[in-house]
Amino acid sequence: MLKFTPLLLALIYGLVAWRFSTWRLKRELDEKSSELADPALHALMRKMAQALDIERIRVNIYEIPTINGLAAPDGRIFLTRGFYNAYRAGKVTAEELASVIAHELGHVALGHSRRRMIDFSGQNALRMGLSMVIGRFIPFIGPLIANAAMSLLTAKLSRKDEYEADAYAAALLSKAGIGVAPQIALFHKLEALSGARGGESTAWLHSHPATAERISAIRTLDKGWSGRD
Repeated sequence: MLKFTPLLLALIYGLVAWRFSTWRLKRELDEKSSELADPALHALMRKMAQALDIERIRVNIYEIPTINGLAAPDGRIFLTRGFYNAYRAGKVTAEELASVIAHELGHVALGHSRRRMIDFSGQNALRMGLSMVIGRFIPFIGPLIANAAMSLLTAKLSRKDEYEADAYAAALLSKAGIGVAPQIALFHKLEALSGARGGESTAWLHSHPATAERISAIRTLDKGWSGRD
């Protein structure tokens, strides 16, 4: 039993660390956000709410300058001030921003936040176990190898979540009569908007799939729904 104690402690530590992280994020979001008030976006959000058969979709503005969307662990949806400012400046359309909201709704509906909590805790224990095993054969380097392996696993799981949220958003946008064209158009703009750089060849190391692969997956879904060859 004693030999499993470090793994158990690592698992408990992962759960506590995740809980603390979500508590800190919730406090910051409470302090730095307010409800979105935009007629054009509200009209699109009503369409999506009707498609989901719910009364309304509430979206909040998170007062940070970066361009991003966020699904908080408590289920709230946020757009950053930077993203909203890009929309107000005409760099992003209302429909494109609605596709971000649909994507974040996908993360909430598919339970990705809870899944990440479980994964994070399990990976923390697995990292500890790998470090112990590899460390017996390769002293001092074992933890580095274990950390690298867990980073790759975390990125892979995150990319899976992104594909799932993309598919959810595509289905919702189609059902709401908005279509997937704005979703695809936004992907073409995102790198320039966010200032991101990086080749497609290294995308497997990243937490998000390559843009071209995400667009291809959405187009495949859309063709299947419309019956086109």
